[in-house]
Amino acid sequence: MNEGAKVITLLGIPFDVGNCLSGLLAATIAFLLVFIFSRNIQMKPKGKQNALEWLIDFTNNIVKANIPDQQGRNYQLFAFTLFILVFMSNQIGLIFQFSVGGVTYVKSPTASPMTTLTLAFLVMVISHFLGVTRFGFKGYVKNTFLSPMPALFPIQLLEQFTNFLTLALRLYGNIFAGEVLLTQIGALAKGGTFGFIGSIPLDMIWQGFSVFIGSIQAYVFVILTMLYISQKVEKE
Repeated sequence: MNEGAKVITLLGIPFDVGNCLSGLLAATIAFLLVFIFSRNIQMKPKGKQNALEWLIDFTNNIVKANIPDQQGRNYQLFAFTLFILVFMSNQIGLIFQFSVGGVTYVKSPTASPMTTLTLAFLVMVISHFLGVTRFGFKGYVKNTFLSPMPALFPIQLLEQFTNFLTLALRLYGNIFAGEVLLTQIGALAKGGTFGFIGSIPLDMIWQGFSVFIGSIQAYVFVILTMLYISQKVEKE
């Protein structure tokens, strides 16, 4: 996998152009798919509307499993949007990669630890903010860090940090490993006739397996997100 990167600095902040372009592309494709699938809504759904409604029900059930009361309705759109974005971010690198001058500009955004750490940080900030909004600051501290007993405060504090790291690194590790192996298969295809022939079934098998892994990782990411939110907005 090409490790080259182009970094530009704006207002003193460094930006990886490849990560930014890949993330923007994933978000754009996700938006266009939902926009197209939601045109001409009918009372009796069929085709693309069926697929969209199934996906909405799928993510709604994830929310209900973790936040079963009326409170969960507030997070259904967030869960749907997050699943679509992470799923598309996981799959882009399987469809195509674009490199110029040793720098990769288009790949799976989630194959970069910066992207997954940013997503995980966003999830943790939102979950804590929702906890404060629901219970007030004192109630949030008591519910999140002092339950079931104040003596567990150091462990509860450490858990917030480990939740953040595991949420980010689990997603990154799986997607990065998949792209590395695809790159190695591509290198095998350039190793002569036998390498090219041997790489065809390997590439097909791994492409299919990577789609499955990318889907599972999007599912796991949303489940854990809803779990962390439920820990902040539900009374322990």
